[in-house]
This record gives sequence, C-alpha cells and structure tokens, in this order.
Amino acid sequence: MTALTLGRAINEGMRRALAGDDRVVLMGEDIGTLGGVFRVTDGLKAEFGPNRVVDTPLSEAGIVGTAVGLAYRGFRPVVEIQFDGFIYPGFDQLVAQVAKLHYRSRGNVRMPLTIRVPFGGGIGAAEHHSESPEAYFAHTAGLRVVACSNPADAYVMVQQAIASDDPVLFFEPKRRYHVKGEVDLDASLADAKPMGLATSVATGDDVTLVTYGALVQTARDAAIAAAEDGISIEVIDLRSLAPIDYESVAESVRRTGRLVVAHEAGEQGGLGGELIAGITERCFDYLEAAPVRVTGHDIPYPPAKLERHHLPDLDRILDGVDRVLGRPNSLSGVEAGAR
Repeated sequence: MTALTLGRAINEGMRRALAGDDRVVLMGEDIGTLGGVFRVTDGLKAEFGPNRVVDTPLSEAGIVGTAVGLAYRGFRPVVEIQFDGFIYPGFDQLVAQVAKLHYRSRGNVRMPLTIRVPFGGGIGAAEHHSESPEAYFAHTAGLRVVACSNPADAYVMVQQAIASDDPVLFFEPKRRYHVKGEVDLDASLADAKPMGLATSVATGDDVTLVTYGALVQTARDAAIAAAEDGISIEVIDLRSLAPIDYESVAESVRRTGRLVVAHEAGEQGGLGGELIAGITERCFDYLEAAPVRVTGHDIPYPPAKLERHHLPDLDRILDGVDRVLGRPNSLSGVEAGAR
C-alpha cells in the first residue's frame, strides 16, 4: 500500500492505463507541459510523449469533438474539462451524439470515451469554477456517470472508466485532490469492485446517509459526531450516479428505516430527489420517517466568501439526521411549506 493524494492516485491510474494500452490518449487544456491546472496529469507528457498526452486549444467543443472522432476510430481518449462550469460547450455533443451512437448504430459503434470533470466547490474559486452539473448527465441514457471520493477508489475507478466501452463522465471532487489515503498500486481491475456499485464506508443501524464526491468525508465526520450522541449512522458512498445502485442503498434502508441524502448541487431536479423516489418505491413499508435531503441552495453558485453558507457542512447534515429522527432541528415548529 502506498499513501497518495486523490489527485496523485488519478495520475497513477492514468499512467497505468497509458502503459497498458497504446490506444489510450489524454487530451485537455494545459494537461501536458503544465501537468493540468491541478497538476493531476503532471509528468505524463514527459513519460509518454506529446502524441499520447495532448495539449489542446482552449475549446471544449473542439476537445470533445476530436475525442469523439478518436473513439470512433478505436482509440480510448481521456478528456479533461479544466473546470466543471466550462463543460457546456461540449454538452450537446455528449448528450445528443456520444450517448446515442452505440444505440443508433445497432451496437456496431462503441464510444470508449472518458470525460474527467473536476467538480464542486470549496476552493474559493471564481464564477464557473465550482459547479455541480452531474444531474444533467445522469439524466441522459447512454452515459455512465461516476464520482470518486477517496484515493483508492480514484486509482481503480479511473482505470475502469478508461477500459469501459461506454462513455463515462468521471467527476472528481476538486477540494479533495490533496487528501491522502492508502492505495494498492498493484490492485487488479479484475478483482476490483465494479464502478457501478455503491459502497458502505461507515456502518450503522439508526439512519442511512447517502452521498458522493467531496461530501463523503463530511458524512463520515457526521457519523463520528452522531455516535457521541448515541446515534448510529451508516454512510454509503454512491460512487455511480448513473446507473444508481439502488439495491445497496435499499438493503441499508430496510435495516435502518430512515434515509438522508446529501449533495452539493441544488435541491430542485437534483439526484437526491431521484434517489429518494427510487428508494421510497422499494422500501415504503420499511420507512419510519419521510426521507430528508441536505443540498446546496437553488441559486447560482455564490461568490467565494459566501460559499460556506451554500455547501452542506457537518452541522447541516447532522440537522438532517435530527429531522429524520424526529429530534429538535432547524425546522422544529416551522409550518409545512414555510421553508
């Protein structure tokens, strides 16, 4: 086992993919000589050359369009979108073309394309640099959408995404890039948990708390804090946002009877609502309280000095736990509809 940051784990995963398959090509703005704005691709151009690690013009539409052509010709391109909020120039190509080529061609065309997206807030960045656009893509049939939360998963999941014959949106929690964890650099993909499955990162019996990306660590902190008050929380890292591993979540909810879902994106139209609806359909007879969402607010992402009020933090998640348990909380005494 080797201690690596999450960013370095992604770097090592891509290095292994590049070394193992000549068809793998990395593309993006500043990813070569500079090593990427977050240095996630640092050293890869020097090791594999400018034809395998390609510095592109500042044009997301051009980057995605070129990658589609490469994937069509049998390559396995890995595209970095420098910041989440700049993915939209390539949005039409991804949802209208990439997601449908396999279906449209009756299975004759594969799209082994990986789109790496540093996402979420918490780094004090400017406008368009702290977005959470995952729900847009999770809504699109034909796209896989995953989010890593720790170095070990990041190392394996990025390799699984590159090896997949389906197009994959690979969301990376940018404020966790420097968090360290133990990584098995010799881990076999054949023995690894499929990237489509959720995983339990803390066990508990009173509440099921589901999240993904940067908030997994916050959720684990919430479970530790709640334990001091005698509350046992099971924390599930969703990992895959499309498809969602409903069975793993349902298995936990049938045991705890209570569900809290947290994500940075806004509440309306977010993945939390879809997850709650799916679990309610599966676990209605087991639920002892209405599920609770803890999310970002339904506003444009705020300026850096205000983002701490927007992002779900430890206190807001614990308040959600109190709500689902019927304990005193921020909405105690507030009439329905007054939120």
